[in-house]
Amino acid sequence: MKFLSGLARHNDREWFDPRKPIYESELKAPMLAVIAEISDAMLAFAPDHVRPPQKIMMRIYRDVRFSSDKRPYKTHASAWWARRGFEKTSGAGFYFHLGPDELRVAAGVYMPDKEHLLAIRRMLLDRHEEFRSIVGSARMKALMQPSDGHKMSRGPKGFPTDHPAIDLVMHSQWGVSSSLPVEVALGPTLAKEIVKRFKLAAPLVALLNSPLENRPPKPLF
Repeated sequence: MKFLSGLARHNDREWFDPRKPIYESELKAPMLAVIAEISDAMLAFAPDHVRPPQKIMMRIYRDVRFSSDKRPYKTHASAWWARRGFEKTSGAGFYFHLGPDELRVAAGVYMPDKEHLLAIRRMLLDRHEEFRSIVGSARMKALMQPSDGHKMSRGPKGFPTDHPAIDLVMHSQWGVSSSLPVEVALGPTLAKEIVKRFKLAAPLVALLNSPLENRPPKPLF
C-alpha cells in the first residue's frame, strides 16, 4: 500500500526503477498468491475462467501509445479472469484491483466489440427477465451494484423501442461491482471476500458469455 501511494505521487521511471524489487516482493508476489487462492475456489463455479496466476494478473505498465496521458504506470494492482478462449477478445469475466484508497471487485463485460455487443443485445431481448433476476436479487443488492453501463440516449438501430428489454439493450456494458475498504486487503479474509462476490456474479458472467460461445471469437488485433 505504501508503494502504491508513492507511485501515485511519483509516476515516473526515475522513481519506479530503483524500487522495482519492492514492487516484485511486496506487491506482485502477494498478488499472485491471492490470485492463486481465488482461482482454486473458482474451480467449483467458474472453471473456464481459471488460468495460471501470471496470466491473470495485469501488467502495471500502462499502454500509452494512443493516450494523451503518458504516465507509464498504473497506480493499482489488478487481475482479470477472462473466459478460456476469450483472453484477447471482449467476453465477460471477473476483475479486482487494489489501489492506495480502494479495493474494487467487479464482474461483467466492459468493452465488447461490435460483433459481441450485438450478440449480447440480441440475447437480452429473449433473456432480460433472467438478467434482471440475477442483478436484482436481494443478495446481489447487498454485496454488489449494477454498473452504469454507458447507456445510450436512445435505442440502437434495428431494435424495437417498445420491447420490455429496451432499457437493457440501450447499454453497451453490463456488470456489477463493489467497492470495499482498502483495509480488507491487509487482512486474512481478502480472497474470501472476493470469492464470495465472484461466486454470486458467476451466473451473470455465464449469461453474458452465452451468445458468444457458439461462434468463433473475433480477435481485437
